Amino acid sequence: MKMIGMDATPIEVLLVEDSPGDVRLTREAFKDAKVHINLHVVSDGAEAMDFLNHEGKHANALRPDLILLDLNLPKKDGREVLGEIKESSALKSIPVVILTTSASDADILRSYRLHANCYITKPVGLDGFLEVVKSIDSFWLSVVKLPHEPRS
Repeated sequence: MKMIGMDATPIEVLLVEDSPGDVRLTREAFKDAKVHINLHVVSDGAEAMDFLNHEGKHANALRPDLILLDLNLPKKDGREVLGEIKESSALKSIPVVILTTSASDADILRSYRLHANCYITKPVGLDGFLEVVKSIDSFWLSVVKLPHEPRS
């Protein structure tokens, strides 16, 4: 298995987020990442599935090594997206980090039952949000060995 992120091969991260402010903050926080990251952004659940299935304008999209998924999305709810990812033999090995404003016990339980790899509630303040994204970088992109499956 090829090492990613530490050499010339960047880590492909798909951010599924409908808040332009949160997208901007995530980009900003990843600027200081310890590894090279290509951040791809889609703003709704239907587009996320198009990206993952290489459909429409995302026909040439690279397979992400990690997905950051908001739950409350337009067109297709993040819970549906998570379920579809984890039911797909082609996609289920991609780690999915839920990054959402919901602190609901029901959302947390449902996400883990749908096989989310991690559940993070977005902090309200700017500094807290930046710290959370930096902790994703520290753990998921620097410590964890991510699966790397070449696109077929």
